[in-house]
Amino acid sequence: MNNRLKNFKRRFSIRFLINFITAIGIYTIALLAVYFVGREICSVIIWQSDSVLYRLLKLTDSVVFLIFIWSIGFIILFIIYWVKVIGYLEKIIQATETIYTSKDELIELPAELNEVEKQMNEIRFNLRKNERAAREAEQRKNDLVIYLAHDLKTPLTSVIGYLTLLRDEQQISEELRMKYLSISLDKAERLEDLINEFFEITRFNLTNLTLDVSRVNLNRMMEQITYEFKPMLEEKHLKCSLKITSDINIRFDVNKMQRVFDNLIRNAINYSFENSTIEISVTQLKDSVQLSFHNQGNTIPKEKLNRIFEQFYRLDTSRTTKTGGAGLGLAIAKEIIELHKGTISAFSENEITRFEVMIPNSL
Repeated sequence: MNNRLKNFKRRFSIRFLINFITAIGIYTIALLAVYFVGREICSVIIWQSDSVLYRLLKLTDSVVFLIFIWSIGFIILFIIYWVKVIGYLEKIIQATETIYTSKDELIELPAELNEVEKQMNEIRFNLRKNERAAREAEQRKNDLVIYLAHDLKTPLTSVIGYLTLLRDEQQISEELRMKYLSISLDKAERLEDLINEFFEITRFNLTNLTLDVSRVNLNRMMEQITYEFKPMLEEKHLKCSLKITSDINIRFDVNKMQRVFDNLIRNAINYSFENSTIEISVTQLKDSVQLSFHNQGNTIPKEKLNRIFEQFYRLDTSRTTKTGGAGLGLAIAKEIIELHKGTISAFSENEITRFEVMIPNSL
């Protein structure tokens, strides 16, 4: 944008200078024409000495007078062009003030400022777009905080209730005691998840992600990560298939990329049909490594798929299911991958959802 403005300033200055010199040239030629024509008329025609026209023509025969008239014309033309430039500046200043107004009308400037007009309208459009995105993100965040605050009450109330029963009931069977403790533990774990979501929001907003790069064997890393999800997979009767074409060593921030893979696998488990298989493939390409995460589940609508990497956006808007997280996992994954100069994409059709990650070999 700055280079474009500099180029426009240079072209505008050259155009202004050419127009001004052209006007001075035309004025000078016209003045010289009057000068020579006046001299010719004075030399050919016999005039009476008291003739007013003769006196005027005689006056133009003076070089001093000619220079005087030319100087006056030069000053007048300079003032005209200067006022014109000041007028352009005033229009640009007025247009700049309207950029931040709430009106949606396009900025209109004189034809000479067409390039400035386009750039100001582009700035205006981007500003409105960013403002809307910021408002939507802030609203989603506020709604999420309200939802989480409301949801904190439910497991907390259950924990207090069952612990109170254990304390107050003197005669209670061991079976019932274990049942109450099991429910209390389950609700306490849910409460911990909700609190962790609050911390996740705080960390995402207050910290800037930086990379601590090291070399890692991607095969072993993926094998270890998928093994850690075995209890979650068994709980939902899922299988996980890991396919790696070759022994791959790559440089990246291990902790942060582990977080990416963790989020993608967890997401696949949460939204997979029971008794299905999650397929993870890792392929070494010429300049990058490609990772694909496939799962069978409900097809994600296109409008939701386009927003899936936004902050605080959740596919599952229900506050009662365990799949409805803070809506930060995929947003953070995207930011981490882009810090590695990679890309992440999402595809969903025919009840198959695929996340594709590309990580460059050299970092």
